[in-house]
Amino acid sequence: MVEHPAYPVGLRLTGRRVVVVGGGQVAQRRLPALVAAGADVTLVSPSATPSVEAMADAGEIRWERRRFADGDLADAWYALVATADAEANARISAEAERFRVWCVRSDDATAATAWTPATGRSEGVTVAVLTTDTPDPRRSAAIRDAVVEGLRDGTLVAPQQRTRTPGVALVGGGPGDPDLITVRGRRLLAEADVVIADRLGPRDLLDELPPHVEVIDAAKIPYGRFMAQEAINNALIEHAKAGKAVVRLKGGDPYVFGRGMEELQALAEAGIACTVVPGISSSISVPGAAGIPVTHRGVAHEFTVVSGHVAPDDERSLVDWKSLAQLRGTLVILMGVDKIGAIARALVAHGKNPTTPVALVQEGTTASQRRVDATLGTVGEVVRTEAVKPPAVIVIGDVVTVNPRP
Repeated sequence: MVEHPAYPVGLRLTGRRVVVVGGGQVAQRRLPALVAAGADVTLVSPSATPSVEAMADAGEIRWERRRFADGDLADAWYALVATADAEANARISAEAERFRVWCVRSDDATAATAWTPATGRSEGVTVAVLTTDTPDPRRSAAIRDAVVEGLRDGTLVAPQQRTRTPGVALVGGGPGDPDLITVRGRRLLAEADVVIADRLGPRDLLDELPPHVEVIDAAKIPYGRFMAQEAINNALIEHAKAGKAVVRLKGGDPYVFGRGMEELQALAEAGIACTVVPGISSSISVPGAAGIPVTHRGVAHEFTVVSGHVAPDDERSLVDWKSLAQLRGTLVILMGVDKIGAIARALVAHGKNPTTPVALVQEGTTASQRRVDATLGTVGEVVRTEAVKPPAVIVIGDVVTVNPRP
């Protein structure tokens, strides 16, 4: 007889009798989905795993604690045969054929009248994968995982009809590597109508957006072109009120020197719903990518993150540099490349040892990442000679010298 590929179909099992023979690991994996589908499940097995027993105790399934007997498949719609006895499985499968009951055999899919696809779920979508020739569970599972992962992280977009309501998502894009954005953040990007993006966000992700998505550049380059914060707020409000799904894509985390709360306040005042999606902060991830732990047993038990965009002698500065100089832990400075000379002098003046190690990590987590080492006494000159440019994360403390090999 010529073999043909399987015909994929979805079964509505609500209220219909399903018989599962065998109470081992296969049944433990398959029973929850059958119960979730509303099936009236009868388990026939002398024994069962603790998880399967718990389902029976909870009344989710009916358990007949015995071996399979002729006639057990009468009035059944679907059968799953999962015993450790191949001969018994063949006998039960033959009875299923006589009763015209679709039957899955866990030990030999080629001898069954049906087999279970590899399934996964994401955002209201069920993905089911069957190999077209010989059943290949490993290949089916690998394809299933790839599709589900793509749906979850936004690399695979499943367009759907949705009601467009005013809304903004403040999404932390992480330190720069596009793979370091959260799954939720990537999914919201895939669903966006408008994306307002900072230069410090993972801009490679913008290339993956569908052509209909409007991308607004809100790049904030020190001493270069920038979009005033008020203009950003107005753009968010304008597009949200037009019924569009708006993503405000920021570098790092929206609330770590990202002015996220300012934007949230403006949106709240305008009556616009807003979702905040946290991101991986460069204050921790960039040092880590450069081989620097911000804490290490016996070296540093704490770390402090400060903004360095305002010089220590500027009256606008809110940083207590004198207190920071007295701390023994790690000091992480963001947005401080242009002021690092003045910052280093202030720390030394307040008692910090000028030989304290310093590392500057430029373009962290990206292909352009580079690390430049110095000390508090030399960092001002090193930044100039090495032409270190923003964005860069500055790490000050003995953790800079911690080596992967103790």
